[in-house]
Amino acid sequence: MTTDFYLVRHAKKEKGIGDVAISSKGILEAQATAHHFREIPINKIVSSPLKRAKQTAMFIAKETKTTISEDIRLRERANWGDIPGQTFEEFVEMWERCVQDRDFSPPTGDSARKAGERLSSCLLELSVEHSQDSIIVVTHGGLITDFLINVITEEELRKRHPNFLAEQSYLVSECSITKVSCQNGIFKLDDFATVDHLL
Repeated sequence: MTTDFYLVRHAKKEKGIGDVAISSKGILEAQATAHHFREIPINKIVSSPLKRAKQTAMFIAKETKTTISEDIRLRERANWGDIPGQTFEEFVEMWERCVQDRDFSPPTGDSARKAGERLSSCLLELSVEHSQDSIIVVTHGGLITDFLINVITEEELRKRHPNFLAEQSYLVSECSITKVSCQNGIFKLDDFATVDHLL
């Protein structure tokens, strides 16, 4: 019994602080991603509660005629705007510290390790409830790499990118698709951050 998960990073968002919407370019990306999934049987879509993820999920849901549920565990590790008065430079510095030290807990949000555990717990629950289904999970780039580093060996990740750990913050582009399968609680990485559907 294997559950297939398509981890989709949200579409390109507007520049700005807080819970911003996807941009006009992001709408095109979301539409192209939705079109890609039209030919794949999808049983369920689960989205982060943040606007950029929900909007991306809505395009996919319309094409696949699938309902969307939200799960707070799919929220990003941390978001610019969660700390009042934080500059973007301060946010980036905090983000990079989380990357370097996976157990560092920022003032708001989670450590990289805990964020990855959040996504794991969500997927494991879904794999029990949907043991032979295909599920789209619309979430965030940092959370996807946090999860992968937790559950996939470093050797396997390096096959996908030689400097995976060092460059993780730049590897999962908007509307890329990472496919993982789960069987008996064990995750396998099938495809990483593919963007062929956007070309």
